[in-house]
Amino acid sequence: MAQIPAFERITVEPGKCGGKPCIRGMRITVRRVLEILATYPDRDEVFREYPFLQEEDLRQALGYAAAAVDDDVYHFHRVA
Repeated sequence: MAQIPAFERITVEPGKCGGKPCIRGMRITVRRVLEILATYPDRDEVFREYPFLQEEDLRQALGYAAAAVDDDVYHFHRVA
């Protein structure tokens, strides 16, 4: 049986960021961290721009996103 990973750095507070999952209680959402990772291919640059983030924050954001996606396959139809 697969074990669900622990995300101790992912926090959800109803009054903060609209109750969206955040990193370590800060006002930076998991979604924003994922956007940052998609924008900055170089992790050193990420840490220069966002010095409050840590490597484990990035890892857990990616793991959380992976856990949020189930194994169903979705077919997208492109409209030309």
